[in-house]
Amino acid sequence: MTASSAEVRQSFSAAAAGFVSVVSAIDGSAWDLAGLGVWTVRDLVGHASRALAVLEVYLAEPAAEIRFRSPLEYLLGLKHPSVDHRLVAERGRAAGQALGASPAGAVRALAERATTLVTTTPDEATLTTPFGGATLLAYLPTRTFELTVHTLDLVDALGVEAPRGLDGPVAASLELAAAAAGRGAARADVLLALAGRRGLPPGFSVV
Repeated sequence: MTASSAEVRQSFSAAAAGFVSVVSAIDGSAWDLAGLGVWTVRDLVGHASRALAVLEVYLAEPAAEIRFRSPLEYLLGLKHPSVDHRLVAERGRAAGQALGASPAGAVRALAERATTLVTTTPDEATLTTPFGGATLLAYLPTRTFELTVHTLDLVDALGVEAPRGLDGPVAASLELAAAAAGRGAARADVLLALAGRRGLPPGFSVV
């Protein structure tokens, strides 16, 4: 099922609002708690905030050629061997530190700018990512996915409840993840896991 332009934008806005809501509730001592993998909570917030910040950067460079024509194509491209996960981890730490003394306020400002940019940018506008060119409408659901998953990571790390407004972005992200899983070698395992027949293989991921 293909989402409309309005639905894609609404899911992104709701995901950004949910992320801001969780980050705003983080107190001083919680920023140094374990977040995800090698990241602290601050590192994780920094990494997730890049899903907002890169929109400004990538849209400032229109694509000379379109490589990704759908969110699924982009998501599958993230599994490419050229992705340096150590560099991703370090960028997360750097982004967390760049949020400064008031990280919640910095995240809120990023979300406001990104949401405004998304609202005022045409569907067919192109942008250049490190992996190739895409249209805004093809790229935006991947940022919704990123924000939603990492907001849920923060919820787990902090032991808090997920914002109710995140229901829509979760559904949209689940649909994208299922489409990606359906293209993978483990698609039968995923189907059986969703049907309650067995668990997923250790370390399984669609990205």
